[in-house]
Amino acid sequence: MRQNPPPHRVKVWDLPTRLFHWLLVALIIVLGISGQLGRLDVHMLVGPAVVALILFRIIWGFVGSETARFSHFVRGPKAILAYIAAAKAGAVRSVGHNPLGAFSVLALLGLVLLQGVTGLFTSDDILSEGPLAHLVSGKTVALLSAIHRVGFNLLLAFVALHLAAVIFYRVVKKDDMVEAMITGEKRVPEGVEGIRFKHPLLALAILLACGGAVWGLLAAFPAPAF
Repeated sequence: MRQNPPPHRVKVWDLPTRLFHWLLVALIIVLGISGQLGRLDVHMLVGPAVVALILFRIIWGFVGSETARFSHFVRGPKAILAYIAAAKAGAVRSVGHNPLGAFSVLALLGLVLLQGVTGLFTSDDILSEGPLAHLVSGKTVALLSAIHRVGFNLLLAFVALHLAAVIFYRVVKKDDMVEAMITGEKRVPEGVEGIRFKHPLLALAILLACGGAVWGLLAAFPAPAF
């Protein structure tokens, strides 16, 4: 019986992708805590930063390093079924995100972006409102505020699902996704080479452009003074 080649460690995650991941985790925690504690000043400050960060990741998903690109892991139904069959047989160890995990990645990016954008138009009807809430009607603000609240619960559910998947892969598949996202290295089958990464300065330029676009938009439409 032919045995699978032994795994070895290679660099699969670039620095920009890893920094994005952990910075997003930190900002979501800050948003959750500040929202629950009523510190909407902090909440409104961090919200636009998250929007800029997600915009960066979307762009990096098209022009970044190979494993960061959506084309690397977003696949059709046939590829997903083939991956599931191979995974059950223990014949696959993915390099980067796997085709099944693509759903989780896209869902999380979409939900966080939805939360960030709707948060710009929300209001608590008392003391605080989003920086762009004055641009839309009260009815629209109420609708987007409701979506923002529901989206938070959905985001919590997907975060819990994501954590469960991380634990499953660590305990059952012996694939430590947390360590890989810290060090950038992962155990892959023999013969799989390391990934060629894009220069980090390109990522920095994209991030600065996204930040400039978000805060430039907010500066272009300031809330009226009363």
